[in-house]
Formats: sequence, structure tokens, C-alpha cells
Amino acid sequence: MNTPHHPIAIVGAGLGGLSLARVLHVNGIEAAVFDLEADRHARTQGGMLDIHTHNGQIALRAAGLYDDFRSLVHSGGEATRVLDKHATVHWEEPDDGTGDRPEVDRGQLRDLLLDSLPETTVHWDHKVTAARPLAGGRHEITFADGTTHTTDLLIGADGAWSRIRPLVSDARPVYTGISFIETNLLHAATDHPDSLGVVGDGALFALQENKGFFAHHQTDGSLHIYTALRADERWLDTIDFTDAEAAKAAVLAQFDCWDDSLTALLATSDTALVPRKINALPIGHRWDRVPGVTLLGDAAHVMSPFAGEGANLAMLDGAELGEALADHESDTEKALAVYEEGLFRRSQETAQESADGLELCFSQNPIDQLISIFSAAPADPA
Repeated sequence: MNTPHHPIAIVGAGLGGLSLARVLHVNGIEAAVFDLEADRHARTQGGMLDIHTHNGQIALRAAGLYDDFRSLVHSGGEATRVLDKHATVHWEEPDDGTGDRPEVDRGQLRDLLLDSLPETTVHWDHKVTAARPLAGGRHEITFADGTTHTTDLLIGADGAWSRIRPLVSDARPVYTGISFIETNLLHAATDHPDSLGVVGDGALFALQENKGFFAHHQTDGSLHIYTALRADERWLDTIDFTDAEAAKAAVLAQFDCWDDSLTALLATSDTALVPRKINALPIGHRWDRVPGVTLLGDAAHVMSPFAGEGANLAMLDGAELGEALADHESDTEKALAVYEEGLFRRSQETAQESADGLELCFSQNPIDQLISIFSAAPADPA
């Protein structure tokens, strides 16, 4: 039996991989996308994203989807509140519709990208277990069912623990010192009105003493919440998250003397508690040019979320790679060199911003610095 071959193979159907596939499609270049999920509905896609003018929105324009994106924007979603551990409001800004970081539901944005592609583009239930170089810059990818495909150009858009990254780099993400517990409060207006009152229309930052709560009011009326703190890398492993009430008690023991309205964001969760260790690649991660393969998104530059740029960067990576391939269609290696030059520069700058943001948020008294950042005038893009 002949091994299936694809001129371009993208591993990972996240926002970055789909942005690449869409920009290629717009330019008349087709690609195959492989994803480990059983189908597009296999799992929820997380919370809200603020899409920035200098990266995410550029990608959506390149994809020809900007106007459709605007129809998905969460009215009121840019509202922001900063609280201390006593639930005292130190800063609050409503969403008056003039902001440049509109909020959108990650799942809806992913659906927009998926629906913009031919149905045959994404190959679901294709978990990559290995990849190896062949002659002439070609690569072979092996899937969990033992089948293999070959490709002329392999792009790893497969996240923090990328199976494709080892082809170009030995680097692996390391623990940043911050642990998250992800939860949701459903039907907030009717079932959790007090929590909705604390969070407000948009985003909540309640931070002090190296810990806190991040929350966002979702378009479906739920509250998406991250309880976060500095902790030993093994701390989450000591908690039995199959026992929801015991797990809540173990986490909330770290929030003694915090206001009940804040601890209720975890204590009254309607969904299972999901532990997440925040990992990052080294700042300035880069690699030498390897024929026929490259990375984008978290596979290239996973960082902590404290610059708010991860999804935006992944989308811009995908768009810029797609445009480079279209501009240099007869010279793939030239396209990859052009793309990686920009990728390395912006990812290093943003990774440093992310590391600095982590240190700011998880200090003893981050509130004044946080307010200073939120209240600063937007930088002149010129």
C-alpha cells in the first residue's frame, strides 16, 4: 500500500495551525492538518481571548476573516477590575466600546477558522507519535494507529509538548513556579449572582501575596476562573482532584483570610477542578534552519500567560508563515528563513514580557503596578 503524501502537513488544529491553513487556502495553497482530537467537538476550548491589533487582528485580516471576527466580539468583555484579597476594588474600567483588545470566545474563534476551510482539510483522530527526516528535506510522520504519512514541509503547531520540536531543538518547557486550578461557574446571573457581582462584565484580577484569582465573564453567561499561586512543582500532584470537595479544601487552605466572595469562585465551582502547571520554554528559544520543517505557536515559544499574547502570537505565526510560503512558493527554504527571522525576534520580546508579567502578578503587593499597566495609554504602533 502506498504511503499517503502531502506537500504541506500541519500538526495541530489549534488557532495557530488553522490560521496557517486558512492563509494558505486564501493564497491557493492547500495543506493537510492533523489533530489528535476525535473531532472538533471533542473538548471545550477554554475561555475568552483578547485579540490584539498588532498580531491577532493582523492574522485575521490576512485570513480574510476580520469582519466575521468582529461579529463574534463580546460586548462589554474589555471591562476590567483589580481587587485585593479583601475584595476591595482598587481599579475598575468599563468597556465603552473604544478599546483595541476586543474579547472573543476561543471556541467561537476556532469554529470561525474551521468553517473557513474545506471539510477535508483537517484529519481528526490523528495523534502523531513520531516524526523523522527523510532525504531531500522530506519527513515521515507516524500516528498512534501505526499508519504513516510523508510530507515535503512539516509544521509543528502541536503545542507545548510538541512531537515535532525535537526535529529542530532539544529544548523542553520547564515549570515557571506558578500553578493554576481551572474551574467554571455556570449560569452566573441566576445561580451565582454574588460571584457575578464580584467579577463584573469582563475580567477580574484579584491578586496579593503571591497568589490570586483570575476570572472572566463568558459570552454564554458563565464565569471562567483560574485560581493561581506560587507553589512547588509537585504541589498539585499531592492533591486528589477526583475528590472535588477535598481538592477544593486543599487549595483553599492556601487562601486563608481571603474574602469569602473571592474564595467562592472556587468553592462553588459547577465543573471539575482542572490542575494546570504553567510551563515555559527558555526566553529567546530558537534553532538553526532545518530543511523541510518549522514550528509555530506554543511549539515554538510556549510562555506563561502573563503577557496575554500566546494565542495572538500563534495566529500571527500562522499568518506570516502562510504569507511567506505564498510569496516564495518556488523556494520553501527561503520562505522558512524569512518566517523564522520574524518569529524569533517577536517571540523573544514577548517571552520576556510574559516572564516580567509573572513576577509582577505574583509578588506581595502587585496592585499598584498592575493598575499602572492597565491605565497606561496605548503605545503608538508607529
